[in-house]
Amino acid sequence: MSDTYNELLQQFRQQILTAGEVGSSLCIQGGASKSWYGNPVAGDILDTRPYRGVISYEPTELYITARAGTPLCEIEDLLAQHGQMLAFEPPHFGANATIGGMVATGLSGPRRATHGALRDFVLGVSMMNGKGEFLRFGGQVMKDVAGYDVSRLMAGSLGSLGLLLDIALKVMPRPACETSLAFAMSEQDALHVLNLWAGQALPISASCYHAGRLLVRLSGSESALRLAKQKLGGLELPQTELFWQNLREHQHHFFIPEDGLALLRVSLPPTAPALKIKAKSLIEWGGAQRWLWTHEPIPSLREQVQAMGGHLTQFRYADPTQAIFTPLSAPLLNIHQQLKKSFDPASVFNRGKLFS
Repeated sequence: MSDTYNELLQQFRQQILTAGEVGSSLCIQGGASKSWYGNPVAGDILDTRPYRGVISYEPTELYITARAGTPLCEIEDLLAQHGQMLAFEPPHFGANATIGGMVATGLSGPRRATHGALRDFVLGVSMMNGKGEFLRFGGQVMKDVAGYDVSRLMAGSLGSLGLLLDIALKVMPRPACETSLAFAMSEQDALHVLNLWAGQALPISASCYHAGRLLVRLSGSESALRLAKQKLGGLELPQTELFWQNLREHQHHFFIPEDGLALLRVSLPPTAPALKIKAKSLIEWGGAQRWLWTHEPIPSLREQVQAMGGHLTQFRYADPTQAIFTPLSAPLLNIHQQLKKSFDPASVFNRGKLFS
């Protein structure tokens, strides 16, 4: 590691130790493209952007390792030059998104239902804990892990456990061909066919149901797409790359803010029926992810969703009188608190971002 990066790590360490000594908190931040996600936090900014750059990339081994402050667009551009991609299709929500923020928020895009979530592609991380210690977990190959897989535990932790430094990710080849099919149908019919198709050998890589129209994206070889189109029918819409990108980045017209309403993200089993509420909705991931704009009270809606085996998040534009994330049961909350205490005993990092 160069002297410049060693100096940066020492600066990070000193900032962390000083905050612990005086009882203050730090707000870990890269490009700030997702700073609105989760509970608001206060504290001095710990800016990860100077700690950037690709450390290693082996296209034939399907992995890349980069520093947390590296812009996400640079990683994706490099992978594209070699016909590869981040298969979980992470949202950027801004031009300045970094891979550290990508992992910390743990968000995945339209391809998640068929290719896996972000955490499934994290091979290893190095980090700095609340005591200023440098820790390394995992590696650059997939393997079984007994106990906590700390590398994947960092995915979605919103920076509450430590400062991410280096991240190793599994990458995948880009599909040879893609197209999309459109179908007119009701929400219940869409949920039914999506679950039916999920049990068949079809090259579906994304789905979206909104306002009476179901779109499915097909990805794979030319012959696989031809057979799937013959089997499924529907109207072919070949030029839909921008549609799926807008869906990923919440630039689809559905996501235009509604006055006084929070954008709700509902996670449910794909087989769950349509919610019995009055709402504007958009459904992804074969029925497993449902976005809502509704005037329904959040507590009663949370109860309905939990009864169906799911959970609800105020994803954006949250009502400050209601919890952002579904409150945890006492045993799960205790596990979270013990993990926080182990990694960050002085509660230096992103205090209150995930749970109070």
